[in-house]
Amino acid sequence: MKKILFLLTASAAIISCSKVKDGEYLITGTAKGIENGKTIILQGQDPATRMTIALDTVKVENGKFEIKGKVKEPAFHTLILQGANGPIPFILETGEINIEIDKDSIHKSKISGTYNNDEYVKFNDDLTKTQKNLIDFQKKNTQKMQQAQQAQDTATINGLMKQYMEIQTEVQASTKKKYLAYAEGHPKSYISALIIQSMINDPSNDIKKTESLYNALDESVKNTTPGKEIKTRLGQAKLPAVGASAPPVGSAK
Repeated sequence: MKKILFLLTASAAIISCSKVKDGEYLITGTAKGIENGKTIILQGQDPATRMTIALDTVKVENGKFEIKGKVKEPAFHTLILQGANGPIPFILETGEINIEIDKDSIHKSKISGTYNNDEYVKFNDDLTKTQKNLIDFQKKNTQKMQQAQQAQDTATINGLMKQYMEIQTEVQASTKKKYLAYAEGHPKSYISALIIQSMINDPSNDIKKTESLYNALDESVKNTTPGKEIKTRLGQAKLPAVGASAPPVGSAK
């Protein structure tokens, strides 16, 4: 009995330590080396116009910043640091999100703290490994291509382009497999909904497979905006084509 009471007390303590309630988010950020007063803008998308809009603005103080608010569902947002050379993409969702800004290489900023953001980081790392051969080829041959273009060396240009296209085809095929495998293995991930949404927009994909992946999604993911859009598109895909004639009465179904 004492053991049960201890576990209940410990669980209650863990819950009470949470700084956010359901439907709320707290972004806790570190910005080492960034001077006080630099602004950080939280950007999102207007649900009606789909235009990028500023949702909140805070200032860096002693290498830290904090943004609080309410959120209805997971969605990609960005942080814009004043003077930085690019945005920091992340998934805004219920929970405590940690963002460590790398001021020298903004794309190396670290994001963690919630399920979907942790999944986003792992997913990106996996894709980077898949695309390594293509990136390595570009780095190795960029100067060679420039020299060939200046010298109008058609043979070298065509040879490099052929190699590049072959590697690109392999990478695209591998990436597509990884997308599919991820969606199959992560029914609770917001990223899976985005993958399935991209699949339904690709006419080369099997619509039955797309529907199967959607049906396997967790209800929380189905209720997101992309989840609802997938359901609508799947419904539209089942409608008869415009101008198609109805089957004759009594015909086999």
